[in-house]
Amino acid sequence: MNLLELSCTPQHGQSPLAENTVKQLLSGLPDWQIDGIELSKTFRFADFHDTMAFVNALAWIAHREDHHPDMSVHYNRAVVNFSTHDAGGLTLNDFICAAKAEALISRP
Repeated sequence: MNLLELSCTPQHGQSPLAENTVKQLLSGLPDWQIDGIELSKTFRFADFHDTMAFVNALAWIAHREDHHPDMSVHYNRAVVNFSTHDAGGLTLNDFICAAKAEALISRP
């Protein structure tokens, strides 16, 4: 499944993903971790300008996908946490957006 080709869908009334599905999807996202009911990663950058460029690009993606992370922004890093509050845990939307965040920093 290519998460980058998917778009988020409303998750009202949906259940969180099963643990085996979460593990399978997580295997395709380097350095992402499960923290309780959140999918989390710390992205590191050279300076504040690079950090803010990433945060602004991710904000645009989150707005377009209508799926918004919790973020903590620092001088040279951004901590990104995805969770689907309507489902009370992780859904495919979280992994779609994590993959799109990852693509922002991927180098060929």
